[in-house]
Amino acid sequence: MNTMTPMHNWNIWLETLPRWAALLPLAGYLFMLAWVHVRRRPSIVSGTWDGVLLAISVAGLAIAGPLALVRPAFGGAPWGWSIMLLLFGLVVAVCTLAARPRLVVYNVSPEQLRPLVAEVVTGLDAHARWAGASVVLPSRRLQLHLDGSGGMRCSSIVAVGERAALEGWAEFGRRLRQAAVRMRVRPSPWAALFAAAGFAALAGAGWAAIG
Repeated sequence: MNTMTPMHNWNIWLETLPRWAALLPLAGYLFMLAWVHVRRRPSIVSGTWDGVLLAISVAGLAIAGPLALVRPAFGGAPWGWSIMLLLFGLVVAVCTLAARPRLVVYNVSPEQLRPLVAEVVTGLDAHARWAGASVVLPSRRLQLHLDGSGGMRCSSIVAVGERAALEGWAEFGRRLRQAAVRMRVRPSPWAALFAAAGFAALAGAGWAAIG
């Protein structure tokens, strides 16, 4: 008769998680980055989803590494892994909620993105005013800052100042995505690097599985 509870089965599965399996989410994340950098148009994702996807990509490594080291502190408690994973998720959630509203735009430099942002903000507010890399939309109660690295071909648009009006921010994001569909860019050289890193992670997983 099987007397093991679902909680005990959950703990055993996490404690015996193969090291190679921990590398698979990271490899998937790297391949996703390679794909968005090889596309012929920019890819836009919210800052929330960007952070969540990054957290998922390192979750396996966290379980096999730091969390596994802390696990003995809970003794044989059946809820030990559940508490640690809950804390991990709570840290991710707090960091995500505390961050300013943000859009991440892959495979485009800030210099390339600025004309597109200018087109969108002008359509939202004819009285929009630029100051350097920041723009104020008075009628929408929005203040946006364009940031990023041209060399990395990754840009971000952050809502600064007071808490952005949700309706105005949502409308800006919707229009920017529609405008980005028409924009054409060349594939980024970073695509090859991300793909190589993804294959390296897969190779590491295969080596660990064989070992």
